[in-house]
Amino acid sequence: MLSYDDLLKRAQKDLPQELHSGERFEIPTAKWHTQGNKTIISNFNQIADIFRRDQLHLLKFLQRELATPAEIDGPRLILGRKILSALINAKIELYARTFVLCKECGKPDTKITKEDGFNFIKCTACGAKNPIKSRI
Repeated sequence: MLSYDDLLKRAQKDLPQELHSGERFEIPTAKWHTQGNKTIISNFNQIADIFRRDQLHLLKFLQRELATPAEIDGPRLILGRKILSALINAKIELYARTFVLCKECGKPDTKITKEDGFNFIKCTACGAKNPIKSRI
């Protein structure tokens, strides 16, 4: 009969080397497909939920950055032209770095606040408050 320590060592040996990146927050990637001359992001609402931001805020950002009309259709986003996935994911990453991640500690535990007509990112983890330079 094997001891608990022996069973634990055997179980750890059987685990894959890398289960995940180790970060608790990973910037999501868009699940997309094209339909005619439109690009459809099928996990748009999940991306907004992960960022803890309003879908309309993310929609306006993507419309401006991708220079295309778009509309929300249930859980998905329909973009008015064909767009490469690398470009979509780069803009989602830019959104995360601009409107979600704290500039001081890098954590996603932030809220957008408005004071005196200016938008700020307020981090609930470290308490930092930084102005948002981008306008939507």
